[in-house]
Amino acid sequence: MNVKGKRRKKYRRHKRVRGKISGTAKRPRLCVFRSNKHIYAQLIDDERNRIIASASDLELNVVKKSKKSIKKATAGKEEFSGKLAPAFEVGKLIAQKAKKLKIKEIVFDRGGYKYHGRVKSLAEGARAGELKF
Repeated sequence: MNVKGKRRKKYRRHKRVRGKISGTAKRPRLCVFRSNKHIYAQLIDDERNRIIASASDLELNVVKKSKKSIKKATAGKEEFSGKLAPAFEVGKLIAQKAKKLKIKEIVFDRGGYKYHGRVKSLAEGARAGELKF
């Protein structure tokens, strides 16, 4: 499949998801963006068009240049390594920031990405940080 086809499919998924969900001040939208190297998460209040909090793996010390030095993150019995570990840690970080703002429930916006890999790992990290979807 060519790149235009992939972008078009992602865009269509994103439009479909965003048509069904929106965030409020009490229950903000957790928006995920992933690039090839990094992953970002934002809590957004769509009523006021404001970003409440944000987190990325750039804030963490987890991302290292060599694969041997990447920490492993755990969620119960599962162990995450590679790019999944920083994504899990970003989920926990955004949950900590939400807890400081007294936010317990969110709406998860996967941003048109399929729910697996780093996106799923970020969501599990947020759940481990006691955010409810």
